[in-house]
Amino acid sequence: MIIILINCIFYFLEVPSNVLAYGALIEPIQLAVEVTSTNWDDDYIDKLDEYQRLGIAEYWIVDYLAIASRAYLGNPKLPTVFVYQLIDGQYQVQKFTGNDRIISATFPELNITVKQIVAASQIQKL
Repeated sequence: MIIILINCIFYFLEVPSNVLAYGALIEPIQLAVEVTSTNWDDDYIDKLDEYQRLGIAEYWIVDYLAIASRAYLGNPKLPTVFVYQLIDGQYQVQKFTGNDRIISATFPELNITVKQIVAASQIQKL
């Protein structure tokens, strides 16, 4: 089973066999995804540290509005997806922008780019 945490909401793929009767998880979450907002520093600093300590195997920061500081996004600031992989207890990061295909150990068959995520996030006229 894969347990995914997206902006504090758990998603379970397959039957939740690793959940106790009271809803406690007995296996680490496989993937956490945070979409940045005005408190973006929580995602880049606090949650990164917390998720690493909890042993979450993969952590994504989706900064589709490019609102984090240039220290993270570079100059010019571009919409970016950061994928953190837990290796020997420490996160290793890959940065994806534009037409980069996002590489995920959790979903190796995933075929999506940052540009596609940004396009999907835009409000469409009816």
